[in-house]
Formats: sequence, C-alpha cells, structure tokens
Amino acid sequence: MKSFGEYDDSMTFAARCLILACGNTLREDDGVGPFLAQWAEEHWRDDPRVRVLCDQQWTPEMVEEVAQAESVIFVDCATDCEAGLVRTMPVEPAGEDSKIGTHHLDAGQLLALSRQLYGTMPRTSLLLTIGAGALDLREGFSEAVEAALPQALRALESCVIQLTVKNGQSG
Repeated sequence: MKSFGEYDDSMTFAARCLILACGNTLREDDGVGPFLAQWAEEHWRDDPRVRVLCDQQWTPEMVEEVAQAESVIFVDCATDCEAGLVRTMPVEPAGEDSKIGTHHLDAGQLLALSRQLYGTMPRTSLLLTIGAGALDLREGFSEAVEAALPQALRALESCVIQLTVKNGQSG
C-alpha cells in the first residue's frame, strides 16, 4: 500500500468507493487505520471500484481524491469512546464557521473543502472508528483493539460492499 503522496498522477481515477485511512503505526492503537487500509488494499486489489489511501493524518492534499469519489469511508481510531468499540456513522461536511487547518483535517472538514474547492463531494460519506485503548509509543494494539479487529474488518467489508453496489450499480 502506498502512502498518500507516493502515487503518480496516472493512477488517479474516480473511485466508486474511496477508503481514506489515517493513523500512526508507532502509536499503538492509532495504527488501526493503517492496519485496516492494508487489509483493504489486499482484499480489493483487483477491484477498480475501490481505491485505498492511507497516511498519518488527513490533509488538504487529499481533497481532490475525496471530490472525485462517489463514496468515501474515513477510517481512524477514536479517543472519545470505549476501547475496542467499532462505530460506523455518516459524515456531514463541517459548517461554514468551522476553522480549517492547513496540516490536519477531520472528515467533515475534508468534505467541506471538497464542496468549496471542487463544487462536489461524495454522495455517501461514512466514518469507521475503533475506540483506542492506548496510544503509547510502541507497535501493536491493546487487547481491546486486538479483540475488535475481526468486527472492524467485517464492518469495513460491509460498508464497501454496500457502497459499491448502491442503487444496483455493481460491477
């Protein structure tokens, strides 16, 4: 899997489903985003409807990819819930009063920038998070996140299947 800045322009295409993951594999449970992105890259490597991008954080440089996608699944760990809790929820663009940074954005801010800069955004946007139990400087996952990985993989697979066949547009 290539990190966001490592692909060339000839690989850019409008994905039916963009998986946009972030996280740091050296910060324990923060590495769950890259873990799920690696699994997705392998799982859908032969499916041109699915594009997977991963970096340590979501940045303004990703907005063009978001604007071109029919749907997007943002994948990250969460610090606002119980460790190991897998959640999938719709994402709406951030409000006009939201302060958009220049280095790190959240999913709603990426959608707002997509709309502002390109006049479009994905029809469906979801956020898949796994509650972080520990963010220490080490590789690997806490017990809670390790136990939640099968559920997180099923949730990601279910979302991608739903979004790639939405409205009978499979294949």
